[in-house]
Amino acid sequence: MRYKIITDSACSLTNMDYQNIEGIQFEVAPLTIHIQGKEFVDDGSIDNKEMLALLKEKDAVSSTSCPSPHEYLKRLVGADKYIIITLTSKLSGSFNSANTAKMISKDKDNVIVIDSKAALGSEELLVKKAIELIQSNTPFEKMESLLNKAVSETNLLFSISNFESLVKSGRINKIIAFLATKLKIKPLGIAKNGIIELKEKCRTNKGLMRSYLNEITKMSKHDQNTYCIISETENSTMAEALKNLIQENFSQMKIVIKKNLGLCSYYAREGSLIVAF
Repeated sequence: MRYKIITDSACSLTNMDYQNIEGIQFEVAPLTIHIQGKEFVDDGSIDNKEMLALLKEKDAVSSTSCPSPHEYLKRLVGADKYIIITLTSKLSGSFNSANTAKMISKDKDNVIVIDSKAALGSEELLVKKAIELIQSNTPFEKMESLLNKAVSETNLLFSISNFESLVKSGRINKIIAFLATKLKIKPLGIAKNGIIELKEKCRTNKGLMRSYLNEITKMSKHDQNTYCIISETENSTMAEALKNLIQENFSQMKIVIKKNLGLCSYYAREGSLIVAF
């Protein structure tokens, strides 16, 4: 049985990831970023520094677009069973595009579409879960419910210092963003069930680190949360410090640090830190 796992690029993975796994192919359908008339396809080739510099230009006009149904449909080839994992449907049309592709595919009975209800590391944790299910010979008809259960058990915490893209797209309240910027507050947020909520308001990096650890301690289930993915944009020092802090308290966790690619850097900007577990 040949499997293919497909995600959108909101997971900050590329087609080079998760290769050479016997019986499993992996492919990414890229989102697209539009800035000042220039198009950036989020396939791992974006120069983040160039993109972020364009965003800093006065009155920069920008937007993003999700993969079309065709982008998903053309990837539904070369395997017997397909698992598609997308960015939360509350913030993007990627999930709807994937479902449309499934419905018009001749292999629709062999396609599962999962709404991650988050992004970034949360999507990648679901990729890992899908691989685990495949390798343990889980029947295909049981995978959808098991992956949706994994969605409910996955957590995403984030801190950002620039709210501009999130405000422009309506993904975060303009007044909250203004106050956080004006008062130099470092907010800790959570993305759960597709909703972004600000949990803590920290004044210092030390306080932010402590809040991350407190939330992870409250939300983590020691027997379930075995992986932790820290994603950062131009914030490697804090990412490393946070990794060490989490590892001291959760010695069983496998923790990796990754750089945000195009789309996630577009929304999170420099100084961001996102933790999925």
